[in-house]
Amino acid sequence: MRRLFPIVMTALTMAVTMAGPTIAADPTLSLPTYTPAYEPRTVDERGLWMEADEEERLLRDSPLRIREGKLEQYVRDVLCREVGAERCQSVRVYVMEVPEFNASMLPNGCMRVLTGLLLRARSEAELASVLGHEFGHFELRHGLTGFKAERRTKDRTAWLAILGAMSRTDITDTRISLLASFYRFTRDQEAAADQMGLRYMATSGYPARTAAEVWRQAMAEQDASEIGHGRTPRHSYVSGYFDTHPTNLNRAMALEAAAARMPGGGEARADEYRAAIAPYLPRLLAAQIKTYDVGATDFILASLAAQSGWTGELLFARAELYRARGNPRDLQMASIWFRDARAAGYAAPELDRDLGLTLLRNGQADEARKALNAYLAARPDASDATMIQTLVATEQ
Repeated sequence: MRRLFPIVMTALTMAVTMAGPTIAADPTLSLPTYTPAYEPRTVDERGLWMEADEEERLLRDSPLRIREGKLEQYVRDVLCREVGAERCQSVRVYVMEVPEFNASMLPNGCMRVLTGLLLRARSEAELASVLGHEFGHFELRHGLTGFKAERRTKDRTAWLAILGAMSRTDITDTRISLLASFYRFTRDQEAAADQMGLRYMATSGYPARTAAEVWRQAMAEQDASEIGHGRTPRHSYVSGYFDTHPTNLNRAMALEAAAARMPGGGEARADEYRAAIAPYLPRLLAAQIKTYDVGATDFILASLAAQSGWTGELLFARAELYRARGNPRDLQMASIWFRDARAAGYAAPELDRDLGLTLLRNGQADEARKALNAYLAARPDASDATMIQTLVATEQ
């Protein structure tokens, strides 16, 4: 047995040594050559960077930016874990309080992340899949090539208009074809950024399959939103003529197929993500409720509850969502969820205020006064205390 041990260890060492180069040599995982401290090289690129610098100054000073705590640092840490510390050196991250599922990156290395993305992501891996996609645009210099393609298209359509007028020829079809080719170009860029983001995930250890799950989840939310608005949900594999992005279904299927050929990856780090976002969750939920999209917001709340259970925070948010819509049945359910939130440990005095206002609209004056008085006792100096006192006096 003692003789076998060195042999086994040698075999294992050889296997590990061979596995590394095999993955590194896999063309599906190759990354572009990194250029540290990259500077714009042409007149067009320098102009784009000047515009990006100005836009970044606006983001930096925007009142929508979440400066509190270490949220921006955490998001940047996730990106750095995905693309590597060296590549990450060129990036600044700004988190903006906008309840939209999106992020974007400017050619100068400025990344804008919206809180709607942070609310919807269920793990670091899901967040990383979107951040990696945006970093892919940045590393592939899509801003510059997109700018040149747009300018070429505008130049050609302008010349066509002149020549058409001179020759009295209808050029409508040709102009449409030119515009369609430009939008096809932008869709190709999006698909290329998707694949690049997938390579970052596969090489970083985040599970690559997560990227497709993000788009499956987006489609399910879209379905819930459509149903909430009384419409029939539809998904298409093929993009429209003038769509700038592939459809969600197309992206999910392409990413699933590509991820199946890559290493399985490690942990999605869902617990770490929930812990990092927890201090900001009430703010993210409040912004989402103001979209007044009941179907989508209820879907997001249910998705969060599937991970953590229906906490007091989530029940309060659900009550606020239905109170905002304000149908009689909504008010009835909202009052139930406010009470459930209290039973689950939600203790903010605003619960009594909003429960009281809900009961008042539902014709339950006695219970409403009791709740509103409890709010006034807890928050005698609140900015809305005078208004609440007037309401209570009116309902005596």
